[in-house]
Amino acid sequence: MTGYGSASKDFDNGKYTVELKSLNSKFLELNIKLPKAFSDKEFFLRNECSKLLERGKIMLTLTAETTDLAGKAASINKELLKFYHQELKSVADDINADQQQLMALAVNFPEVVKYDEQAVSEEEWKLMLDTFYVAVKNFQTFRADEGSVLEKDLISRIQSILDFLSLVERDEPNRVPAIKEKLNTMLADAVGKENIDQNRLEQELIYYIDKLDITEEKVRLKSHCDYFIETLKDKDANGKKLGFISQEIGREINTMGSKANDANIQRYVVGMKEELEKIKEQLLNVL
Repeated sequence: MTGYGSASKDFDNGKYTVELKSLNSKFLELNIKLPKAFSDKEFFLRNECSKLLERGKIMLTLTAETTDLAGKAASINKELLKFYHQELKSVADDINADQQQLMALAVNFPEVVKYDEQAVSEEEWKLMLDTFYVAVKNFQTFRADEGSVLEKDLISRIQSILDFLSLVERDEPNRVPAIKEKLNTMLADAVGKENIDQNRLEQELIYYIDKLDITEEKVRLKSHCDYFIETLKDKDANGKKLGFISQEIGREINTMGSKANDANIQRYVVGMKEELEKIKEQLLNVL
């Protein structure tokens, strides 16, 4: 959801500029800065941003540069200017300082000079609004370009999870013999090989293996990964939905890890978790 877009348009006495910047956020957090003359348009701009920009921590800045200085009525508070100048002169006399720049200093004090911004006409507002829509279009283009890069990265990481799943399926058939051999060795050491009831051992082994079976987890994980890619390719904004699917992927990976009882499969599970964490980080950038 990071993004940037800007646009400028010239008018008779200057130029309008609109700039949009966005950072990651689960919701739309909008901060608008605009000239005082356009302050009554803020509510309208907020509504337009809500419809067009969806999610993100967005800074919208509108500026109006004018070359017609006479068009801005300026008033000087003479009494306040005299007061500031007299105070500065008094301090300068006390410390024997240069008094040549006192007037320039006094003019810059608060409330000495006031600019009364004129109300904007409908034509000026239309020009500013057109500039806003062009900036939004550029902003969305930036997001779309970033989204194409993110899509490739997310698909690559889902494929990595599926590759790890293939390794799990390759090594899983070795688990049962290894578990059986381990239990036989433990019982032989504990009670002696000749005292082992093989029938009872087979019953316990079936029960034990059933508890460690990960067939359902493998099927669901594959299904969730396929659904993730299908949703990712959808034209609608599905960032939140992808987040929910990634949670389901995580549940299957965690269950598989807890049932694995095999060093190699545990390593594959760790690899899956690493890829999933990177996916979750990237999903913050998806609308």
